[in-house]
Amino acid sequence: MNRFLKWVMILLLFVAIGVFLYAYFEKGAFNKVLSPKDTVEYKLNDLKLEVFYNRPSKRDRLIFGGLVPFNEVWRTGANEATTFKTNKALKIGTDSLPPGKYTLWTIPNDSIWHVMFNKKQYKWGVDETMQAMRDPSFDVIDLEVPVEKLNNSVEEFTISFDNSTDNLALTMAWDDVKVAVPLK
Repeated sequence: MNRFLKWVMILLLFVAIGVFLYAYFEKGAFNKVLSPKDTVEYKLNDLKLEVFYNRPSKRDRLIFGGLVPFNEVWRTGANEATTFKTNKALKIGTDSLPPGKYTLWTIPNDSIWHVMFNKKQYKWGVDETMQAMRDPSFDVIDLEVPVEKLNNSVEEFTISFDNSTDNLALTMAWDDVKVAVPLK
């Protein structure tokens, strides 16, 4: 019996080492994710908003006008297309956004951003040529918002809801840039 347990322990040790090596080399289990997934939620009374996105990092790169070119559609994050969900109709700018799930796209510039809410769902943010997959015929809202320059650099792209002055806004910040989309 003692010999049997010894062989079982040796076998389990080899299996554990094999699983560890497979996870390390094949799956990158011990590598830091470069653009981690994040979900931001906002709830007030019966209003529920949610944004799902991936958060790329600056990592000493030129972001706007560099990594994210000016005047080109950006998937507004990394990897999968960023999504925005609302359970109630919202007024965004002069337009109304019905309840539902949308993809969120932007066209950054140095002084204004175009922000588009698109009713089509996309599995990924870009195609094989790294071009944004957005089909503009599905845009529900396309509005311009001013750019605010920040004094401190934001390392990871960050989307949040700001209701600090009772004026709800969807904010996006990265590097030295912040934009706020007013929501009512």
